[in-house]
Amino acid sequence: MLPPFEIVHRLRPVTLVAWERTSGFVAPYAAVELELGTHDLAGRLVAGFRGPDGLRLEGWYDGGRRLAGVDVTDATGRTTHHRSRRHGRPDTPPEAVAATLTGRQLTVLTRNDGTWTARGRVDLTDRVVTADPRVLAGLEADVAWLPRSPGDRSPVTSWRAGTFGQLGVRDVGLVTEADGTPVERDGLLFLTMTHAGPGFFDTAHTGVWSLDPRTLAVEHRGALYLRRDGRVLGDHAVHLVRDGDRWMLAISTWGDFDRTSVAVTLATSTDDLLAGEHVLDAVPLDLPTDVLPGRVVGTWDPHLVRVEGHWHLAFVAARKFFDFYPALARAAEPGRLDGWERLGAATDRRSTEAPQLRRLDGGWRVLASDGAGNPRGLRRRFPVFDLTMTEVGALEAPYPTNIPWPTLLERDGVWTMLTFDGTPYGGGVSGYGTHGDLVVLRTKRADGASDMAGHRQTGDRP
Repeated sequence: MLPPFEIVHRLRPVTLVAWERTSGFVAPYAAVELELGTHDLAGRLVAGFRGPDGLRLEGWYDGGRRLAGVDVTDATGRTTHHRSRRHGRPDTPPEAVAATLTGRQLTVLTRNDGTWTARGRVDLTDRVVTADPRVLAGLEADVAWLPRSPGDRSPVTSWRAGTFGQLGVRDVGLVTEADGTPVERDGLLFLTMTHAGPGFFDTAHTGVWSLDPRTLAVEHRGALYLRRDGRVLGDHAVHLVRDGDRWMLAISTWGDFDRTSVAVTLATSTDDLLAGEHVLDAVPLDLPTDVLPGRVVGTWDPHLVRVEGHWHLAFVAARKFFDFYPALARAAEPGRLDGWERLGAATDRRSTEAPQLRRLDGGWRVLASDGAGNPRGLRRRFPVFDLTMTEVGALEAPYPTNIPWPTLLERDGVWTMLTFDGTPYGGGVSGYGTHGDLVVLRTKRADGASDMAGHRQTGDRP
């Protein structure tokens, strides 16, 4: 089918402040960082946000106690204090302190030896609707130094605020034309990736990156947010498609996930979605879940390609959270994005997702990722299906942790797989959801050489 793959490159793009601003936030994804000139401080540092109606969202670090925490003052004037008894104290004085707002979560972090660690976090769901555009319009970054004694000098050498970036990435997908070929500009290709926040799925959002296919250098270019029911959310696990002069974004509604439902929606725009921040309106895609066996409680991981005039949509269907399998649908009428008919479903799976339509061996195939929760013999592999969702083979490739996406790219006879793993970041407060590294695999050249094997890059900037 294809030659064997090997891992040739890893990158962990950790960035708290992606684009600097102190106000004018368009989505509930923001951060404030304080750089410290001296680590042995005695007073109290505060980093956070103030908003309308007396709202205050503050992360703090007390140098005298070497303790970090979070304070919340809501529109009623009630202030609450939150800290982690287990994770709130760094082992050594920090180099920097930060506060992040990611969806419904407010988090305080410290940076020690170049690594950010979450020290405390609070869910704001019952206190303030952070996704409310009115709240966002009134949000401003706020910084304070509260000395212990009158003669104490502020340890802050600089600070910055802006749009939150990411602690890790996942759901790596190519931005494509309607026919499935990669979108290319000035020799660069483009990716969408889920930007992980310090917590579960509702702390993440969608980012857009450029990729140099020769050097594998990536650069963060944009962020895409979705407006649903009057709220701005960080929906993710998407596929971005250019169809003539319009863009189509197929989306999974993870931004407000409450373990009861996830759906596939579609947003369209004539703006250039490859750069800058965009808030898009999405409409549900009425998928043919009624012809799938049993109950379907959710759908996600959409991938759209127009084949012979008809849109085809690969997606994941869940029997329950989390028991899921890949399926494929076809629009009945050419050019339309409705009237979906089921072509097939791999219902023997229980932990398979990330279906992607790709031309292989002269025909259309659906690639997917078999997670460890599948039945024996169907675990930790990249199966390949035909358009009836009958397995016809599998990619020969190392399988990173989590359920990595099998995003394939071919250049000059060499195939590249762009994916991710489950490596966490940010410590125990963050928990599950911060994964992972961007992982790149390649087939060997015809002479068997692989001059990039084992390369790894880390750091705050890609």
